[in-house]
Amino acid sequence: MSTNLQTILSPISADMQSLNDVIRSRLSSEVALINQISAYIIEAGGKRIRPALLLLTGQAISNGTPLKHHLDMAAVVEFIHTATLLHDDVVDESHLRRGRATANAAFGNAASVLVGDFLYSRAFQMMVAPNDIRIMEILADATNTIAEGEVLQLMNMHDPDVNEARYMQVIHFKTGKLFEASSALGALLAKATPEQYAAAQAYGKHIGATFQLVDDILDYTASAEQMGKNAGDDLREGKPTLPLIYLLDHGTSAQKSLIRSAIEQAEELPEDLFQQVYQAIINSDAIKYTEAAALREAQLARESLNCFPKNAATQSLIDLCDYSLKRSS
Repeated sequence: MSTNLQTILSPISADMQSLNDVIRSRLSSEVALINQISAYIIEAGGKRIRPALLLLTGQAISNGTPLKHHLDMAAVVEFIHTATLLHDDVVDESHLRRGRATANAAFGNAASVLVGDFLYSRAFQMMVAPNDIRIMEILADATNTIAEGEVLQLMNMHDPDVNEARYMQVIHFKTGKLFEASSALGALLAKATPEQYAAAQAYGKHIGATFQLVDDILDYTASAEQMGKNAGDDLREGKPTLPLIYLLDHGTSAQKSLIRSAIEQAEELPEDLFQQVYQAIINSDAIKYTEAAALREAQLARESLNCFPKNAATQSLIDLCDYSLKRSS
């Protein structure tokens, strides 16, 4: 068992290298600003977990048999993810991502939104190339669900009455759905059995939720250098994440009043009030509760792999469950 991401991805290391070349070639445009912002995004790096999930799932189910279209579809998934980040950062008015200024901070909101649109449209150009309606169906459904998740999150902003069920719905729509689509595409390309295909979907859904819940924890426990974005960003944006929801349900009267006020004020939140919220989160069981929720999701992801062939790629998918829980960035 490994919790080192490079080791976990070693069965697909050659494919991941080739994927970088595909991404660079397919991002090219005759429009200079698109190339400039695209290069800026690529240089920022990122873990590329979603395309890795597609490649690992495909390799696990096919038992290493070479697949068709896997690199292009992995690039499609990364383009869709990057488009959502570009749009997210504009909506959230974020200024730091992956340890550097966001594209909207560097190039302006209009350019970020439009290049996000370009990435979406390039992804749709690429997804039709295999001429497989099932691929288009998976990705069309995913992008639609992600958009619904974005709007749901917008509705939840500054709302201290958001409960855990509403929050988990946002997680599954906004984050889990693209993870689910990634693993489903890998299964489809590998000609999975119906049981394996359903298992791949379940794995993606639950590992996606694990990643998001751990992000919620890291928003309070990690530094800006570790996370690549500012600590406490979620609270400052008025997002009621699970640690806050836990305190609203289980905190003292004073804590509940403090959290409600913080969520409602958000951007205008004075630093001393933010520090009070931070201390309330750290000194309560809010982090422990969120860790338990993440662990449940990771266990569901791991259990879904029981019908996969036993090979190095399947082991990597298992190890990814542990990595998702123990990562610090």
